[in-house]
Amino acid sequence: MADADEREVAKLEAEPSPTPTEPQSGQEMEENLVSKHPEATIPESDVSLADIERSRAHPVRWALGCILALAALVFPYWAGRTLAVQHTAQIVRRFANVDPRGIALVAWAVTLFAFVSLAMMIVDRRKIPWFISFVVFLCGEQFVSGVSLLKFDFWHSTYVMYGDSARIANAANLGIIAASLALAVFAVVWVGLLVVVKKDSPLSVLTHVWTSMLLWFVLEVVALLIVMFGGMLTIV
Repeated sequence: MADADEREVAKLEAEPSPTPTEPQSGQEMEENLVSKHPEATIPESDVSLADIERSRAHPVRWALGCILALAALVFPYWAGRTLAVQHTAQIVRRFANVDPRGIALVAWAVTLFAFVSLAMMIVDRRKIPWFISFVVFLCGEQFVSGVSLLKFDFWHSTYVMYGDSARIANAANLGIIAASLALAVFAVVWVGLLVVVKKDSPLSVLTHVWTSMLLWFVLEVVALLIVMFGGMLTIV
């Protein structure tokens, strides 16, 4: 092993060493100091980095988006609650023969699509279409929440308002709550994976975007199945 190392060193020493070259004239000195592209290809500008970031911020667009999201959060709920108070008999008569599982499925789906649109608006580059989708589904979710009188102790309000037909409103509330709780569980699990799992671990694939979305959908489906077939629709 030592002989091999010595032969390698002797081989390297036998190779001719590079000789440094020095410029012989002022022109050669200038060619060494100047870039290969001495002519500027980018025009001079007084625009600073802060100006560029400010132009990309779009404050008017953000303000308009916040106003639309706030309106979608407030007005559909008010409309649904007003409809529940002023037209209770019509709502009871229209949904008297509807299966509560179907109502729970619709409420769960509308809530889930609103959350998915919000998540895709963060992940995808196409912000505006996903924002429009988010606003539309948020309006639907809030309208259903208003009609079903969604709050923490909703079963008291729904029984006072709808009487024996309160199971329809309760089913809608359970569908919305199931979708929201599944999202909360996913957020806790995902943050825990980010903290516990190392980047070089095989489990780090669970923190990738589409894998995380799949895990979220699995939790959402589990929450829906618990509501629909866990006996909760007959309890409330």
